[in-house]
Amino acid sequence: MSQFTQPPQSPQPQQPYAPVPTPGTHPARNGLGIAALVLGIIGAVSGLIPLLFWLAGLLGLIALILGLSGRGRAKRGEATNKGVATFGAALGAVSLVLAVVGVVITFKAVDDAVKDLDKAVSDTTASAKPKPGGDADAGKKGDSKKEEGKKDTSEALETGDSAVYDDDLTVTVGDATSYAPGAYAVGHTKGKKAYRVAVVIENAGKEKFDSALVNVAARAGQDGVEAEQIFDDKVGAGFDGTILPGKKVTVQFAFDTPADAKNLTVEVNPGFTYDATQWDLKL
Repeated sequence: MSQFTQPPQSPQPQQPYAPVPTPGTHPARNGLGIAALVLGIIGAVSGLIPLLFWLAGLLGLIALILGLSGRGRAKRGEATNKGVATFGAALGAVSLVLAVVGVVITFKAVDDAVKDLDKAVSDTTASAKPKPGGDADAGKKGDSKKEEGKKDTSEALETGDSAVYDDDLTVTVGDATSYAPGAYAVGHTKGKKAYRVAVVIENAGKEKFDSALVNVAARAGQDGVEAEQIFDDKVGAGFDGTILPGKKVTVQFAFDTPADAKNLTVEVNPGFTYDATQWDLKL
């Protein structure tokens, strides 16, 4: 009886078994707490920077909401960073407080700036000084008489009158005298008449005055047509540089007028924050 030998069987590889998850366990959901902490830090830092109060308020509100939500997750056992979420919510609340403080400070600063600008403009409202030898004597009799001696600058002043501003800047315009423009003058038209006018600016205040912004213009005749300014080697340079306290500067201007014009209205504006004043000069 023959015996058959079976070849040895190779061992079968065992299949690995995956661990069976424990029922009821889930990965910790710590994202809300971390986000609250990050946004709270950024919001608190933004609240310390001027003009970033809006960013601090926005991030603070989000951080507060996420922090409280993260605490809720931690109480339910869904997260393990209750302390981080609490700190993030606290930083969110701090950011909101800083945002409110920033709003108050910003609006107060803007309001103060507007008031200072209004005050600067109102402090440069022109009031005319009486003509020498005219109403000046009446102005010396008392404070009540001084106001009567002043002329209303809403109407044109006369030759020799001065416009005195609240910062003690004084502008005076002299007579209009006939002028012969040079051979190479600019602004003069044949058939028209040219007149020269002296404009004096005296700085009786305590601060330096920048005369670069002084503007002088004129209109001629009853119809008030524009009188073109004449430029040559003697007139037309205009004001320039700084006038120190206690000093005065005189500049000659020339204007081209129609031949039949009987008057010349000269307007002087010392600068952006000053009211312009007009003088009605007889030709």
